[in-house]
Amino acid sequence: MSQSSRMERELKFAGVDHHDLRERLKSLEAEPQGPRRLEDNWVFDRDSELVDTGSILRLRVDRSGNWITFKGPASYEGSVKVRSEIETPVNDIDAMRGILDALGYRQIYRYQKYREEWLLGSIVISLDHTPIGDFVELEGDGCEAVAKRFGLAPEDAERRNYLRLYADYRRENEDVPEDMIFKT
Repeated sequence: MSQSSRMERELKFAGVDHHDLRERLKSLEAEPQGPRRLEDNWVFDRDSELVDTGSILRLRVDRSGNWITFKGPASYEGSVKVRSEIETPVNDIDAMRGILDALGYRQIYRYQKYREEWLLGSIVISLDHTPIGDFVELEGDGCEAVAKRFGLAPEDAERRNYLRLYADYRRENEDVPEDMIFKT
């Protein structure tokens, strides 16, 4: 079982037309990284100690398996969000939940998204479809240049994570579920 620790460098944009961007990616010979997949994510915290520092502890289930991820507080280099990320696969999701519970961590939020990933050089481009709309994430060194290539202004990048985006969305739409999940 391998662990990955790295610095995440990311730009996120809201409301980008996925169809148009997908066509541009094809024309640039970007490499699709498999079919679109559903990600189910659970965020954990203990007495708001992580949320208050801008950190995230997350369990994720997708077609590639189960993962636990810790993301440290974000800083910015220009418009690019930079944060440490440690991630490792988890064989038994229920056992991992039990460990988190024993340590005092409780699930505070759940969110889902359909993600389609492309690779353009060293940049990972994720087309995310969520219950609150479509987003595009560009991740890697040089993501600002790629954003500009697609006509996206780095200074317009979304700084909020999905937890904050949905909290703001709920303030404006009181009839939506507590968690950002697709209706079944």
